[in-house]
This record gives sequence, structure tokens and C-alpha cells, in this order.
Amino acid sequence: MSNFEKQKAKFRSQAGFIAALDQSGGSTPKALKLYGIPETAYSGEAQMMDLIHAMRTRIITSPSFNGDRILGAILFENTMDREIKGRPTAEYLWEVKQVVPILKVDQGLAEEANGVQLMKPMPALDKLLLKARAKGIFGTKMRSVIKQANPGGIKAVVEQQFAIGKQIIAAGLVPIIEPEVDIKCPDKAAAEDLLKAEIMAQLDRLPEGQLVMLKLTLPSKDNLYADCIAHPRVLKVVALSGGYSRDEANARLARQKGMVASFSRALTEGLTAQQTDAEFDAALDAAIESIYQASKT
Repeated sequence: MSNFEKQKAKFRSQAGFIAALDQSGGSTPKALKLYGIPETAYSGEAQMMDLIHAMRTRIITSPSFNGDRILGAILFENTMDREIKGRPTAEYLWEVKQVVPILKVDQGLAEEANGVQLMKPMPALDKLLLKARAKGIFGTKMRSVIKQANPGGIKAVVEQQFAIGKQIIAAGLVPIIEPEVDIKCPDKAAAEDLLKAEIMAQLDRLPEGQLVMLKLTLPSKDNLYADCIAHPRVLKVVALSGGYSRDEANARLARQKGMVASFSRALTEGLTAQQTDAEFDAALDAAIESIYQASKT
């Protein structure tokens, strides 16, 4: 069985969640600040990226971070291009930790229009997908944001996500479709109803054998996405923490049958550069266990 088939089988059959370690240029200073490294501690992008890679390396190499409870990890391109303990990051994740490597491929968000932010154009996507395949990446992630219950805007978001998703499938990877509904959306439940209908319509049009994953905001209406979870074209439905605290995100997630976490900030909450390795590992272990239990429902 190829690594790709083994990784697909892991998503199908094993309990666990996805660790989102893909903060990019815009969100890196905030992630470092929460980790206890202020902006005054570094100068320039190169230094900043070195520090965030050191943080991610510390997480990935921690004894508590492994494939027993973690299905996959989402990486920023810069992380994929670097090494952990002398091995390419994706190779280290799979060969050493049995954690499936996934790559964030979007280039950020366009300006808001019709109550949504579409993804910026990705002219170099095919080239990036080729590189990702060569480095042993299993799937990809790309994010849009829905801020209003605007039917036209939501339709445009889902159409763009699936159009690019098909390009990713054609390159031999599994796309994670992520149309995030902002938790501050004034009519979040209505936006989520519109989103679900658009997603189901797109899933129904996917040819047999084509698979996607979905990364969705924890819904206002519990188990709203049950039909998506059960759909034959869906490998996994994962939840983003979306600004909720870890406790709140876990409580909401535990009420969604079959949905698992793909948390970023809620995973690293409470981890700091100042902790000893023992303190860091204990804090990370507790975070992983709480998210793992919430994902098992």
C-alpha cells in the first residue's frame, strides 16, 4: 500500500484530529506574541520565520505529539520547505510521528464583497502542488471567510473553493475546502444553512472516486453538517476553533457527531517559549488530550 493510501485509511478509520500549524505572514506575529515572543524580540521576516519554525519544531518533536491522537498537521509552505531534526518536515511528520502532512495553499483573502472574502488568485498553484507531491504532502487547505448571510456571496465562495479543489484533486492531492463562517457573523445560523446547501450541491456533482475534506466553523445548530459527514465524496469533516477558547471550542465540538477538530490557536493556547521542556510537554499533552476527547464523539 502506498503512503497516500495508508494516510487515506488513517483518516477513514482512526480517531483523532488535525493540528493546524499553518499561521502565515499576517498571523505569525500574533502567534509568536501568544507564545511569549514580542515583536521587539526580532527584526525582519527571516528572523520571524526562524522563530515560528522553532516553535513548530518544539511542538512537532514533543513526545505528546504523535499519530496516536493526531491524524494530520497543516503546514505553511515555509514550514514544508524546512527541516525538522535533519529531515524534510513532511517526511519527519509521517515517517517519525505517523502524522499526515497537509499544506496550506491559499495566498490570503481578497477584500470583502457581498458579505464574503474570496481567496486571492493563485497563479502559481500548479507549481506548488507539484512541489507538495514531491515532498510527500497528502492534501491541502485553503480558506475563505463568510461575514454575512448573503446568498450570492456564499455561492461564490463555495464555487471558488470547489473549482480550485478540482485542480488539487487533479494533481493527486486531497483538498480541505474551508469556507469559514465568522463567529461574529450577525446571522450566523442563516449563513450556515445557506453554506450547507451550496456545499451539498457541489458534493453531489463530484465524480465518483473524487474526495474532499471540509473544514467548517463549529455550527450554531448542532449536527447541521451530518449530511456532509455522511457524503460518499467526503473523507473527513473537521472544525476550526474560529476564535473560541479551547474550552468553548471543545464543548461545542463534543456536541457534533462525527466532526473532529482542526484547531490552531486553541491547540497552542497556554504554550510559551519560557516554559521548560517538561512544562511545555505537559501543557501540550493536556491540550491534545482534551481536543482528542472532544473529537471522539
